[in-house]
Amino acid sequence: MRDNGKVSDSTPAGDAAPQRPAAQPAQQRPAAQPAPQQAQPQAQPEQVTVRRAPKIPAFIAVGAVLGFFATLIVTGLFPADENVGFATLVAYFSIYGITIGVLIGAILGVILDRRSRKRARTLQAERETVDPAPVEGELEQ
Repeated sequence: MRDNGKVSDSTPAGDAAPQRPAAQPAQQRPAAQPAPQQAQPQAQPEQVTVRRAPKIPAFIAVGAVLGFFATLIVTGLFPADENVGFATLVAYFSIYGITIGVLIGAILGVILDRRSRKRARTLQAERETVDPAPVEGELEQ
């Protein structure tokens, strides 16, 4: 397989699709010529699996924030030592609260990811290559 921009292509690297001709400067480009029609090979349907998967980093981030707020609330329920101070206690105990929140968020994300695999559907799909005609004023590579 080779990489075709952001879409992977299953054709071997030796059978690469023909490249576009080099870009002409804007002054020399003809005004309006229709794009040449190329014969597209018939695409064969492929089996693809479609599922809605959760974004685990989002669960981890939300777990960290909720862990910090839980630490803030629990620390506020007890009287703070005047020698240490409230902010120092929150900072110290937030190490534990954020760690526990990240752990719970990651576990919840993995559980939901496993659950989404059970609801995955297998569908038929055809690969289609689209090569748009250049637009006037568009930068070409």
